Order: sequence, then C-alpha cells, then structure tokens
Amino acid sequence: MAHDAISPLLTVEGWELLSSLGPYREADSLKLNESLRKAGHSPELVAAALTQARLRAKAEAKFGEFAHQMLFTQAGLEQATRLSIAALHAQRFTTAGITSVADLGCGLGADSLAMASLDINVTAVELDEVTAACTTVNLMPFPHATVVCAKAEDVDLDGIGGVWLDPARRTTSTSGTTRLFDPEAFSPPLSFVEQLADKGLAVGVKMGPGIPHDAVPDTAEAQWISVNGDVVEAGLYFNQLARPGVRRSALVIGRHGSAELTSAEKYQPLKQNAELGPVSGYLYEPDGAVIRAGLVADLARSMGAHLLDEHIAYLCSEAPIDTPFARRYKVLEVKPFNVKALKSWVKANRIGVLEIKKRGVSVTPEELRRQLLTGSGKGPNKATLVLTRIGDDRVAVVVEPHGPVDAPRAL
Repeated sequence: MAHDAISPLLTVEGWELLSSLGPYREADSLKLNESLRKAGHSPELVAAALTQARLRAKAEAKFGEFAHQMLFTQAGLEQATRLSIAALHAQRFTTAGITSVADLGCGLGADSLAMASLDINVTAVELDEVTAACTTVNLMPFPHATVVCAKAEDVDLDGIGGVWLDPARRTTSTSGTTRLFDPEAFSPPLSFVEQLADKGLAVGVKMGPGIPHDAVPDTAEAQWISVNGDVVEAGLYFNQLARPGVRRSALVIGRHGSAELTSAEKYQPLKQNAELGPVSGYLYEPDGAVIRAGLVADLARSMGAHLLDEHIAYLCSEAPIDTPFARRYKVLEVKPFNVKALKSWVKANRIGVLEIKKRGVSVTPEELRRQLLTGSGKGPNKATLVLTRIGDDRVAVVVEPHGPVDAPRAL
C-alpha cells in the first residue's frame, strides 16, 4: 500500500471522516463514494477512508472491537497475529517478569498492543514506513509504547529484557508474494533469533506451523497453536520464556476454551512407542496442532487408543473416548480401496453428499468424489469416507461423526 493511501487519514479532516463512517458494506461503497465526494472531500481522502473502513471490517475477526480505532494495510492485516493469540505471547513475558520488550518486525502492532495492555514497556520496530505509520496510530493509547522505523538487526537492545520477533516469511517480486520455507531465508533469519537468545535475553519468535522439527533449536520450547481447527503458528521460546519440562506442545483453542498436550522430549519419529491395532470401534482424527507437534503417539497413549499405522495420524479405540485433541467418528464399515466397488456402494446406498478424508494415500478427494458421484443418481443420503493406508494396504473406512468433541479445558 502506497504512503499516499494512508497519509490523507493522518489529518484532522481525514480522521474525522474515517471515524464518521458506519459499518462497511460492500454493496453501499459506490454510493457512499459518490456522496462523500459531493460533500467536498477529495477523491484521495474518500478512497483512503473507504479502504480503511473495508479493512477494519475484515480486521474484526482478528482484533474485535479494537479494529474500529486502528489503521491497516492489506498485507499487514493478512499477516497480523490474532489479538487473542498475541495475548498469549504477551503473557509469557509477564509470567517471566519481563517489563521491557522489543517487538522486532512488529507489523501493525498486534503483539505490541497485547504487551502494552499488560503494562509492558514496548519498543515496536518496523522497517516499512507505511506500516510503521499505521502502528504509531494503533499504539497511541499506550504512552509506554514507542514505534521505531528501522531494520530489526540494527536496533540497540541495551536496557531491553525481552525480544519478540515475527519474521517476514514471504518475499515480494513483480509477480506477487511467495512464501518462504527455509528459516534462514526469513527476515530476520532464525540464526539471528538464536544469537539474541545466546545473549541471555528472554526471546520468543512466531514461526509458520510448517517449520520442520529438525529446524527447531535444541534450546527452544516449541508450541503449535490451532484455533477452531486451523493451525495458525509455531511459537519458539528461549530462556525465561521457555517452560521447564516442556519441549514441544500443541495448544488447541476452540469456541469453548483451550487445552494443551505437552511433551518433555524432542521429537524423534522412529521412537513413537504407540500400540498398533485394527480399524474398529471409533476412529479419531487428531487436531492439526497435535500432528504438527509430533504428538499423535503421545495422544494415543494418553487416551489408551492405538494407531492404525505408525506413519499415519489416525487413531482407533473400541469404546468412545472424549478428547479435545481429535475429532471422533464411529466406524461403520471397512472396505478395500477400490474405485469401482466404492462407486457401486455409493449408488446402492443412494448417497448424494459424500465427504472424503484421507491420509497416506495419493488421491485428490475432490476428483474422487466426482468419480464416485457421477451417474450415482444423487440420492438423498450423506456419508463420510476415510481413505488411509495400513502397511501396504489401502482401505476405505465408512464413518459417521460421533457426538460433539468435548469442550477444551480452560487454561
């Protein structure tokens, strides 16, 4: 977003106009644009105000009521941490007794906002001038928050007790943005984070949930977080921010609370030590955070359930077990994975709506669904198929959702 898309709002007239706009409705935007320009506002100011109104409406999902007093850029909003998750980051510093934090690569300031709300003295550092201008506005209610437009690696950290980082994980070119996967390609790179930790600072860093386990430093606690089934981040914590006895964890947040599964051990894929057993009784699909954290076998042991295959993230138990860490299905039937036979089954059971889940088999659910439903008569019934591999065998498991997952326990 160009600087001139923000600057018209950083005036008394601009801020008053933006504040006067009601809830944004796309259907009304053209009419509103015309009426504001007829009222004498410049086209640049009207465009800037309507863009912000639209971004504020989108931002409510991440920032709630705070969104109505903030400024955003499109890219910044897409990458911003949800305020509820930022509060968890901030709580780490408070729990560790850290009173001054540098938020390096602060973006629009979600984490800085959460820390400032807990009376932490925050130095919010952002290299992009437009984003830094937005962040300055967003942190205005907090006199103990300062915004600095600078490169993260260049900031003087004298007198700072803690550092939070959210490295840029995308690179921008003329063809758009591209996601980066190598932690050393991030800006700043993971090695810079480790250097800060080596100095004894309380350091936390937000990483993408796909960070491989072998890239997690041995000195860090790693926590994967999911919100309503969507894995949103992997946080790495060093020194005072790391919890004793926790090497990796999965924090599962749902509408009714939170629950966490932890391990004191480094992830070793060849040492999972979980029982194997047949597809029968009840099948469980672990939450994505549990899978990313490498805690599927730990979950199986804690539930008294068994894996179907040591490499596949599905569990089974003979009796139903309530858990906040997995979705539960009742097993109705187990079949060999054969497209022709499954097509006959769909037709015979008059199935018109078919949900397909899969792990360990190279099929595209959308394509298979089209194959199975074509010519089936589109019956009135619904069904769920789980396609998976057990050893060398591919199987199709007919299941049905079994009861609501228990609400996660409050932290």
